[in-house]
Order: sequence, then structure tokens, then C-alpha cells
Amino acid sequence: MTLVEDIRKDIKTCTMDKKEIVDKQDQRSFDKTGPDGLHPCIFKEATGEMEKYKTLVAVYPFHLFVNQTHQQDHLSEKMGWPVTVQIEAICYPILALIGVPANLMTIVILSRGKCGLSKCITRYLVAMATADLLVMIFDVILYAINDIYFPYSFLNYTCVCRINLSLIYFVIDCSVWLTVTFTLDRFVAICCRNLRTKYCTEKTAALVIVTVCGLSFLENLPIYFMFEPSEIIDNTSWFCNVQSNFYTSPAWIAYLWLDSILTPFAPFVLIFLLNALTIRHILAANIIRRGLQGNNGENQNDPEMRNRRKSIILLLAISGNFVLLWMLTLMYYMCVQIADSQFLQTDYTDSFTSMEKAGYLLQRFSSCSNTIIYAVAQTKFREELMNTVKSPFTLIIKLMKH
Repeated sequence: MTLVEDIRKDIKTCTMDKKEIVDKQDQRSFDKTGPDGLHPCIFKEATGEMEKYKTLVAVYPFHLFVNQTHQQDHLSEKMGWPVTVQIEAICYPILALIGVPANLMTIVILSRGKCGLSKCITRYLVAMATADLLVMIFDVILYAINDIYFPYSFLNYTCVCRINLSLIYFVIDCSVWLTVTFTLDRFVAICCRNLRTKYCTEKTAALVIVTVCGLSFLENLPIYFMFEPSEIIDNTSWFCNVQSNFYTSPAWIAYLWLDSILTPFAPFVLIFLLNALTIRHILAANIIRRGLQGNNGENQNDPEMRNRRKSIILLLAISGNFVLLWMLTLMYYMCVQIADSQFLQTDYTDSFTSMEKAGYLLQRFSSCSNTIIYAVAQTKFREELMNTVKSPFTLIIKLMKH
């Protein structure tokens, strides 16, 4: 057992009466006490060990000493991580390296308005990309990666952790419900001819986006109060655990049901329903159009048919991406509601915990996959993407020539 591990074990297992722990000429006494007025006992009476402990504690205040030893020992513990955590440690940095630039480029390219999309569609897609970018920042970088690689950074103070978790739930809800509103917009544009001119406008899209973000913010305000400190070191609260009464308090149970219905149950139902109605309408319209034309050979060059095909491909790709990558999270939410399971557990031998971690990984991946969908489904977006990637190199070559 290493010295650091030995100290950490002693911190957890023994206490001693409050006393001076270093010589008077280098006095750095502990002014902080525990709930019983006692201090962690970090001494060992064995010969040769006392001076090591005195030296370490004399140099560092207690909470800084514990934090630094955790940081130094963290890399040596990686090989002992559960398989799930090791997978997360590899996947999340890669996800951040891909997701942040991808969403930034999507926002820039779509904002130029050169992809052949209407202003209404562009508004929704830019809003979705912005929400996905925020998911990458708050959820993947500041939460997942920080929790794995920097477990005792200031981001893990309970007060900071609460704010970050509240923002995570907020941006995730925005991302989910913006996908729903985009699906609704395409349903109205394709299936509701009379309502199309009034609803499918840039102004209406902006109003819908602001409304979704505002309601998502209000709905996630209680999240801040849902968590309590996981550890208290030197009177400093660390990390966030779900409150012990969260699954027994009637108010929190009601909130959990409401939150689960709003995300992800309702979006799943609405997306399935709207897509089914949209596909049925397109198939019926195509049959009628073929009958009127009376010549199957003309269908291949029919611009209306091509536009409908592109619309349905884009719609189904975005909606299907959401459904597939959120499916595991939906299943876990159902398990929490009907089984004796809880969120944010750390028992990696439990199948429910593994399901939750895998679901969150897929859910986070959905926040960077839309760029791939646009690149595959939209020729003009793909061209603009290539031009954006090439532009720095083109500029460098021009400067070198001059």
C-alpha cells in the first residue's frame, strides 16, 4: 500500500482529539473541526512513518492535501476502473473533439443560407445545432470528462455541480423538443396546406424556439434543489448525489413523473405519430400524382417528387437518429418508474447502472450526429462543408503565393 493510500485509509477510519500537529516553529494548526470537534487522524505510531505524515501535513492545509493526493493518485487508479468507465474515458474526449467543431461548422454553414433550405427550416436546424453544441460543452466536457479526469476540480464543488446539472437538463430538453417542433413544422408543411402559409414562417419558427427554451428553463428549475453533497471534506461540499428523499417524497415523485413524461416519453410518441402521418400523406399524394401523370417514366425526372423524397429523407434521418440513440435512455426511465432502480448510481456491477451509462453515452452521441446526417442527405450542405474545411488552407496558399 502506498503512502497516499495509507493516509486516505487513515483519514476515513480514525480520529483524534484536537491538537497541534506540527512543531511550534512551523505551526499550521487546523482551525476546522468535524461535527464532533475532532480532526482526521493522519498519524501513525509505527517507527519511521510519523515524520512522513508530519512533513506532508505541515506543507499542505488538509483539504488541499487531500485534493492533491487524489489528483496524483488518479492516474494510477485508471487500470482498476470498471470497463464501463474505461469506455467512457475513451469515448467522451473523442466525442467532444468531433462534436464541438461539427456543431460549430453546422451553425456557421446553415446561417449563411446557401444550403437551399427555407428560412423556417434553417431557423430550426440552427437552433438544434446550438442546443447540441451546449450539450457538448456542459454535459460532455464540463460534466462527463471532468468527472473522469479531474474528479477534484472546482467544477465538482456541490454548488457548481448543481448549476451545471441544471444547465445540462435544460439544454437536453431544448435539444429534444426542438427536434419535436422541427418534426411538427415538416408535418404542417407537407400535410396541412391551409395552415402551411401561416405556421411555416421564419417569424413563427423564432417564436416557437423561444417558447421551447423558456418552458424548458422553467421546467428544470427544481433540478438545482434535487441534489445534495456527496462528500464533505474540511467543511467543503463535494459532488452531487440525488437527495435521499427524492424517491419517497410525494412532491419529488410527482416531479419525476412529470419530467419523465415530458422527456423522453412525450417526444417519442409525438415523433412516431407525426412521422407516421407525414409518411402516409406523402405515399397517398405520390399515388395520386402517378395516376394523374399516367406515365411512370416521367416520375424519375419529376422535381416535385424529388423534393418530397429529399424532405422525407431528412425528416426520417433526424427523427430516426433521435429515436434510436434515445431508446436505451427511454428504457432506463421506464425501469426507474416501475422497478427499484435509481438515477446516477455508481455500482458498476449492477445491470441497471450499466444500462444508464450506455444510454447516456448514446444520448450524448445524438448531439453530434446531425451534422453527419446533413452531410449525407443534403448535397448543398455537403458542398458548403467542404468549402468551409478547405477555406483556411486556400487562404494559407494565397498568402504564401504573395
